[in-house]
Amino acid sequence: MTHSLRLFPRTLAALWLLGAAVCVPALATTGGDAAANPDGKKPGAKIYKYLQGGTPSFSDVPPSKVAYVVYRPSCYACAVTSSIDWLTTPLHRDAYGDEIAQAAHQYALDPALVRAVIHAESNFNARARSPKGAMGLMQLMPGTARMLGVTEPHIPGHNILGGVQYLAGLLARFKNDVALATAAYNAGPEAVQRYAGVPPYAETQVYVQRVKVLHQRYREFTTAQR
Repeated sequence: MTHSLRLFPRTLAALWLLGAAVCVPALATTGGDAAANPDGKKPGAKIYKYLQGGTPSFSDVPPSKVAYVVYRPSCYACAVTSSIDWLTTPLHRDAYGDEIAQAAHQYALDPALVRAVIHAESNFNARARSPKGAMGLMQLMPGTARMLGVTEPHIPGHNILGGVQYLAGLLARFKNDVALATAAYNAGPEAVQRYAGVPPYAETQVYVQRVKVLHQRYREFTTAQR
């Protein structure tokens, strides 16, 4: 199985520089790393990224006679090659209900959006840890956690409260534009500011689309329960 994805030249350069131009071995993962297994494949399944005619390509077998890197998406919904059907994948309707309700109320956010972001970030895996070091349900980076005063990001309630606080700040910064706020949650607010919109990063673009789908589905479920 091979997939090709054409990216903007600047994005291509940035992505490829991260991988270098040599073949690298698979990186060790932990059992709680949701980002390392975004499609629910059995452990050991890998996706390889390489350049083909100047275009980033992806394969589930190591390409021969070409430099490649092991592709490691940064969150559950960030996998460019994801085979998940986001319109039908099971929702986490009840998990961490009290913690989500409390944090959403405190920061005046839609609980359905909070649930969508948690689903996209970690698939509700409280032990998730990304290759970049993001932690917990809302995948807080260590620096972000410190900035928010979250001293124990491994505790679900603390992680959710910090993530919701950060998301609320992004929504305020981008005038309640959910697409821009979620893009900033994934790629950083500076990137959104720089491009005056959703950055042309493959992971960020699919992330924003999938959060939108999940948000709508969680909102429909909440409405149906009333």
